[in-house]
This record gives sequence, C-alpha cells and structure tokens, in this order.
Amino acid sequence: MINPFKNKKGLGRGLSSLIGDSDVKITNNKISISSIIPNKYQPRKNFDRNSLEELTASIRERGIIQPIIVRASEDSNDKYELIAGERRWQAAQNAGLHEVPAVILNVDNLKSLEFAIVENVQRKDLNPIEEAEGYQRLINEFNYDQDKVAKFIGKSRAHISNCIRLLSLPAKVIEHIINDKISPGHAKILVGLDNSELLAEKIIKKKLSVRQAEALARLVKSNKSSIKSKDPNSIDIENQLSSKIGMKVFLNNKKNNTGTLIFEYKGVDQLDRLIKIIKENY
Repeated sequence: MINPFKNKKGLGRGLSSLIGDSDVKITNNKISISSIIPNKYQPRKNFDRNSLEELTASIRERGIIQPIIVRASEDSNDKYELIAGERRWQAAQNAGLHEVPAVILNVDNLKSLEFAIVENVQRKDLNPIEEAEGYQRLINEFNYDQDKVAKFIGKSRAHISNCIRLLSLPAKVIEHIINDKISPGHAKILVGLDNSELLAEKIIKKKLSVRQAEALARLVKSNKSSIKSKDPNSIDIENQLSSKIGMKVFLNNKKNNTGTLIFEYKGVDQLDRLIKIIKENY
C-alpha cells in the first residue's frame, strides 16, 4: 500500500521516515472521536490554552486537514491509541466533531514513543523538561543510549546530555522551567549547584540574562570555594578584627603569604574612623 506521508514535508522529514519504515494498515480512514484514547507514551503534558482555542476555531471552520496517527489499543478492544496529533484530537472534540481523519499504523510501544517524540520535537511543542523526560524514557525503557538518541532525533549528543541533566534539578527549579520563568540556558547554569533554587529565584526576580546568570553563578562558586579553602587562622583573624573595629573583614592569604585584607564599611562615618585609625597607627 502506498504510504500517504511519503515526500510530504508537513510532518517533518524524521516522522515521514519513521512512517515509511512502518506497516500502514489503513490510510485516510475516518474514525469516531470517542474510540480514541490518549497515548500512554505522550511526552507532552502541557498544552497552551490560547493555541488550542485557535486550532479549535480553525478546525470548526475548515475541518482537520492533516490526519491524526493512531494504533490499535493493546488494552481496550475497539479503541485506538493516539500516536501523534493530540492537539488536533482535543481541538476536534472542542469543535464538536464526531469523526476525524486518521492513519492507523501497526507499531509497537517503542515506535509509538518515537513517533510522539519526533513529532513534538520537530514542531517545538515540548518544553525542555518534557523533551528531557522523553529522551530519558527511551534510555530507561527501550535501552537507548545518549548517542543513539542523538542520532535518532537528529540533535547533537551534547544537546541530549544537557537536556537530560535538567532532570537532576530540584522540583521547584523544574517547575520554573515548565512555566517558562527561566530558559533552558539559565537552567543549564544551575545544574549541579547546591543553591540552585535560590539562584533561580534571583534570576527571575532580577530578570537576569543568561550571561548575567553565568556571572552570578561564577561569583557564588568563587565565594564558596574561598570559604572552603580558608584556613582556621585566617578566619580567627577576621573575627578578631571585626570585633575590634565593628566592620566585616575578609582576609585572603595565599600560600606564598601574599594576599588581600578587605574592610567592608557602611557609611562615611565608618570609613572616616578606619582612615583615622590607620593614620594614627602608621
């Protein structure tokens, strides 16, 4: 049977190629909306309401131009499980349609997940966390490695790796990514930082660019490193001086016994007092 998606660019080259490798049982067949169930492997969990309303209006006016893709359900008789086209299916329901054009494929669970990921990635419909979870599912459930995922999706291995690493962030930071409060560029900076939640809040509050966020992260790492490496004698000297003059003191003593001694003053009065002490004693 002729594949109806051959050489059609609407679905994207990768999805068309996948369909070309599959056994197409029925093409251009209309099926009942009530006989369709969601894809258990659908990586996308968030659907923009405004975008869905626009699609609903378009379908109500023109109908569904591009068929959805389904497979026979393994769990329910006389039901079809969505593979690709969930937005069209939801919008068709909202538009009051009873039937939708569909292509029914004979594919396994792996192909179903592959179709869903490819369609959403190519359409840029997934947020970074949904994309990462889709890739991770290929690895966990279908024995892919990152190289194989990269080759299959058509992205670099670094992209796949950076994407998956976002899943190691705290739940609150992940929530900010999903809600588009911080970008993937911001999120990548926060991976591996103990205080990533606090930094994420600062990025959002101060509306920092990615470059500004990188500078902030470097500063935090530098301060943390200096605190860890500071010897007890230096800390003791800082405390003694601070108690004597009433100011914060920072001593950075290097291995060759050179370094810096910083006095943090608040207000002109403290500065004048510090200058007076130095002049009177030296």
